[in-house]
Amino acid sequence: MRFSIDRQDNIAIFTLKDKKLDAEIAPQLKAELLILCQPELEALIFDMSQVEHVDSTGLGALLLANRQLKDNEAPIILVGVQEMVMKMLSISQLDTIFDYDESVEDALEYLKDGN
Repeated sequence: MRFSIDRQDNIAIFTLKDKKLDAEIAPQLKAELLILCQPELEALIFDMSQVEHVDSTGLGALLLANRQLKDNEAPIILVGVQEMVMKMLSISQLDTIFDYDESVEDALEYLKDGN
């Protein structure tokens, strides 16, 4: 799995650099998200602009991050979600549990403005 993590204060920006978020990388992604999604994290921006395909195991990894952060009311903002990925989120009825933005910059601005 190829990814990068940037931090701006207590906001993490996780950029997945693979075209597929599937069973091949989901276990490693879950492990990384468990480490990243700690109580001090105020928000997670998950850059999916390079992801063209997601399966149920990939969605499970996103749900894990959501569960980790929900108790602290820290949002997860998915950015750059491509059409096929959004269709999978919608079919799975998970499209309403995340926030969305076009770019990392837009998501940071949204968070800075206090949601």
